[in-house]
Amino acid sequence: MKISSAVQTDQANTKVLASLTLAQAALESDWGRSQLAAKWNNYFGVKTSTDDEDKFVLLPTKEYLDGKWVTIKDKFAVYKTPLESIEAHSKLFLEGTTWNKDQYVDVINAKNYKDAAIGLVKDGYATDPQYAEKIISVIEKYHFNIYDK
Repeated sequence: MKISSAVQTDQANTKVLASLTLAQAALESDWGRSQLAAKWNNYFGVKTSTDDEDKFVLLPTKEYLDGKWVTIKDKFAVYKTPLESIEAHSKLFLEGTTWNKDQYVDVINAKNYKDAAIGLVKDGYATDPQYAEKIISVIEKYHFNIYDK
């Protein structure tokens, strides 16, 4: 993936596993081909609550709610560069949410990509109940764990 160098730099600065970041970017952005990634450098489907029209785009998205998939429109963050997107992704894990600074403690404390992927679901990152399995599968299929230091 073209962002592998940026992901490794980010891991050196934040300790967020490069394999996890790469797999999430691949899965969330269809390998950088999604409109959100290609046009707005948002590789992780990061949503925002800002009202600054330069910092978001309103797009349809599928969410798993009350046991079924539904399509809604939501605000997605806009980034100037892929690296800005990667840094925001890691910052979310490190600083948590506005309502819970320890929201992603299991992701941050994970010693390997499997535990980190399970932590994503446990800590509420994704609504997809199969998200951890999907992340692990991408990491293993494409050997993204070689990027972990």
